[in-house]
Amino acid sequence: MSRIGVPLVSSNTYGTGEIIHRPGVFYEVTQNEGYRGLTAAPAGGSNYTFSTPHGHELHSIGPHMPAKYNRIVLKISGESFTREGALGIEPEELMLIADEIAAARDKGTEIAVVVGGGNIIRGASLAAESGFDQSTSDYMGMLGTVINGLALKEALETRNHPARVMSAINLTSVAEPFIRGRALRHFEKGRIVILVAGTGNPFFTTDTCASLRSIELGADILLKATKVDGIYDKDPRKDATAVRYDTLHFSDAIEQQLAVMDLTAMTMCMEHELPLCVFDFKGKGNIARVISGDTSIGTLVTGGKTRKN
Repeated sequence: MSRIGVPLVSSNTYGTGEIIHRPGVFYEVTQNEGYRGLTAAPAGGSNYTFSTPHGHELHSIGPHMPAKYNRIVLKISGESFTREGALGIEPEELMLIADEIAAARDKGTEIAVVVGGGNIIRGASLAAESGFDQSTSDYMGMLGTVINGLALKEALETRNHPARVMSAINLTSVAEPFIRGRALRHFEKGRIVILVAGTGNPFFTTDTCASLRSIELGADILLKATKVDGIYDKDPRKDATAVRYDTLHFSDAIEQQLAVMDLTAMTMCMEHELPLCVFDFKGKGNIARVISGDTSIGTLVTGGKTRKN
């Protein structure tokens, strides 16, 4: 009889067992030392069947939920760093973000994080309300993202996750310049890459930066962490009849002018067929769940310029 060191659904004298893949928990099983022939294959739904030759033993090597995506870009708004309606950085919110990113990185996925700066300053709003030139206001907003990026780096490193801050504008005293090859090298070294200062150009949002860097770095998916659990046909905070989309095509999101990302960012994703998942990152383990392929907790947006039915 095979022995499995995790909850066993079925087993027989031929050494076949089935392990339940529960949300947030996956038990990876390996063959016993000296044996050969272990295979693992999907058994339907979220189950996996593990088989060995007759009499061989299976052992759990600990909980592990396998990642579906090898490399992702995560976009986090500046407002995520503080309480609703407040400015600055709230330590409790910062630590929550760092914990969630660290848990996701533990799954082996390479992670780049694009941070916004709305909790420090919103360039477009400042320009509109003060009469400042928007170019100057946007550069001020870029500096706000640097503040958030430095805070996130320190929070991650206190959790024993090495991180590097890379800036689109020249700030060599506090951040490395963004160079694609260097960012890829950081991935190889197991570091989390924190991307600040947007694209380095005024009039472009950090959403556009997230799309651009995702394509440039060869990410498998772009994750947009928000405070709502996906994309709705109306604002769910203002209209109780709002309906959430489970999946969406980029062309529909653009045509319906849904508040997902700005038009430039969505168009770039569509042209390069880069999937986008919009989800609520405040739920514990949600980033890790999306990385593992569970996009049901948000809205998955896909599709290219030529729609495939």
